[in-house]
Amino acid sequence: MGVAHAVKDRAGPAGVPKRVSILGSTGSVGGSTLDLLERNPELFEVEALTANGSVERLAAQAKRFDAKFAVVADDNCYRDLKAALSGTSVEVAAGAEAVVEAAARPADFVMAAIVGAAGLPPTLAAIRQGTSIGLANKETLVCAGDLMMQEVIAHGATLLPVDSEHNAIFQVLDSRRPETVAGIVLTASGGPFRSLTREQMRGKSPQEAIAHPNWDMGAKISVDSATMMNKGLEVIEASHLFGLGEERIEVLIHPQSVVHSMVRYVDGSVLAQLGQPDMRTPIAYSLAWPDRITAPVEALDLASIGQLTFEAPDPERFPALRLARQALQAGGSAPTVLSAANEIAVGAFLEERIGFLRIAEIVEGVLEQVGTCPLATLEAVQAADDMARRAATDLLGN
Repeated sequence: MGVAHAVKDRAGPAGVPKRVSILGSTGSVGGSTLDLLERNPELFEVEALTANGSVERLAAQAKRFDAKFAVVADDNCYRDLKAALSGTSVEVAAGAEAVVEAAARPADFVMAAIVGAAGLPPTLAAIRQGTSIGLANKETLVCAGDLMMQEVIAHGATLLPVDSEHNAIFQVLDSRRPETVAGIVLTASGGPFRSLTREQMRGKSPQEAIAHPNWDMGAKISVDSATMMNKGLEVIEASHLFGLGEERIEVLIHPQSVVHSMVRYVDGSVLAQLGQPDMRTPIAYSLAWPDRITAPVEALDLASIGQLTFEAPDPERFPALRLARQALQAGGSAPTVLSAANEIAVGAFLEERIGFLRIAEIVEGVLEQVGTCPLATLEAVQAADDMARRAATDLLGN
């Protein structure tokens, strides 16, 4: 099973803090990671922090956590970051190559939380230093899953899934005996439009789409949850992480977001991981693995919840899940094209240039137009990504 090859004991010397780098420290996952580090100062120290363009917040984080290296991806923000950190010992850099440099710096744990395909090169750099990576960027495995898993094995890196669903599977999966696993069940909240008809969804605004009922997430991921593309991407990611075919990965709508995912075993047993819908739980598990640390998460009170419900997803109202499964089945560049087209379409929706239902329509149009080809190198992945983005942009223009 894929994850069995990607995981090994990373317990460090007793009393020595783990060196942690956070790629995307100003985002939702990055902020939650820093919250946990601040609550456990004796266990962790910060090596590097990166952000896309949030200079003020990045500078404040670098000062607060005494980071050794701070990087802003936007070259135009270099002077502002340099000025904000003037008088400190923090090394400053800017640009995409500098983000990769941050990921490659010696660290015991790298949180890969850059949203979208931009997270692929730095995550690969972290993998190649053979460290433990908290994977919060699902597009990395969606776009280049086969290549990434090959690199994980080649460099002895450890992938620790941070998505609540994959983290749940990781916690209850018997990866040492893969023959006992019948399949896995990924749960989904259904997002803010779970009970709406397609006609009702047609006029929904970006503000309504990002108002997730359970989770506090970034705008892009929240929109993906509303379309259920997020769950489709997770199906592809799970296939690579756990070495399972598409037919062995089930999706269930679970509005309460208490059961984070399940593993089915050949004897009929189903093991589930439960918890509050708080990302600090899977982040804490990844940070401390193979140990556990205390997280400031409210205790789960099942009696007060009273009822847990499940239902099958509707492929007619949420075609994105169907498109993702088709891309996984097609293989090659299809998942890369799916992810890239979705990024462009979601961006256009957030800018109010297209309606909500057009997101999946554009993705489907690009998949039909671009086709599928083998991916043997990172350059081929990037070429497929670029082609899909151009095709999506053309469809938006039409």
